[in-house]
Amino acid sequence: MTRYKAIISYDGTLFSGFQRQPGARTVQEEIEKTLLRLNSGKPVTIHGAGRTDAGVHAYGQVIHFDLPQARDVEKLRFGLDTQCPDDIDIVDIAIVSDDFHARYNKHRKTYEFLVDTGRPKNPMMRHYATAFPYPLDLTSMQEAIKDLVGTHDFTGFTASGTAVENKVRTITQASLEVDAKTGLLVFTFSGNGFLYKQVRNMVGTLLKIGNGRMPVSQIKTVLASKNRDLAGPTAAGNGLYLKEITYEDTLYSDHSGQ
Repeated sequence: MTRYKAIISYDGTLFSGFQRQPGARTVQEEIEKTLLRLNSGKPVTIHGAGRTDAGVHAYGQVIHFDLPQARDVEKLRFGLDTQCPDDIDIVDIAIVSDDFHARYNKHRKTYEFLVDTGRPKNPMMRHYATAFPYPLDLTSMQEAIKDLVGTHDFTGFTASGTAVENKVRTITQASLEVDAKTGLLVFTFSGNGFLYKQVRNMVGTLLKIGNGRMPVSQIKTVLASKNRDLAGPTAAGNGLYLKEITYEDTLYSDHSGQ
């Protein structure tokens, strides 16, 4: 068997998330259906670096899968790309070592979250940016977001009932800028892992801080208390993008063609 690593992007609007689930359209299901055709009717299972929820988008999701023999990676990429639905793009494919695992090899994820603060909101962006047409103090949010950087227990920023026991994560970058062309707020977070709905809960809290309904110190309060009730609401998933995944080891074989 030959193991392939692929970078994919997708518009999450019409998907119920990345992971396969009964009776729902998912990114995993669509790619596996295409691989089934490319693999002479034999099932192929893909493994993703992480899950994205319904409506969440990706520029740089990473998957891996195995095929019985080595193939020209560009022909394989082109075949997958042209036969997958239009809301999925296969950006790159490479052959990797057999012990590479998209989820379990050490990596860093970067997420972006886009917020449309226009009044009226832009209907063309309704699937691609979360609308927040209320006054915001950008300086307060930029000050508060710095408190997320570092190694913390993010219990207060994850969804209640999550099965993950260890909620300690390290965030290496947390920033907020205004896109000069679109006027959208761009939140960027990089780290060694994120809990379920963590990014959306952090953004929801920062928006309440910017709107003056929470103090700038609220991030520190939530981290210290580990109390989800003290954080802001969960921001809608349509503004969230899995931007990039960077692995500590490239793990490319000599036959990767890269």
